[in-house]
Amino acid sequence: MAVEFPIGIYIALASALFGIGAVGFLIRRNALIQLMSIELMLNAVNVSLVAFNRAHPETQAGQVFAFFVIAVAAAEAAVGLAIVISLYRLKQTVETDSADELRY
Repeated sequence: MAVEFPIGIYIALASALFGIGAVGFLIRRNALIQLMSIELMLNAVNVSLVAFNRAHPETQAGQVFAFFVIAVAAAEAAVGLAIVISLYRLKQTVETDSADELRY
């Protein structure tokens, strides 16, 4: 027996996740924490897309968009980690305050 939640519950959850991610990105100076915060914000968008898809199941547009957001998140993680590794090799830290220039 599945419990049906109204769409407002899902949107409230997505808003809370997005807010936590945004605050984590703006407050923390560690590049790895900032990358995780971006991933949290992208997952909040996925929750809202799937929730709207459940509310309007005629098309699968919400799930298709969520799939593309997951693909973008994977690419962002790969590029972001490459930048963090480059920052660490250059400055010996992953704090973004020391990333004023990434050249030798």
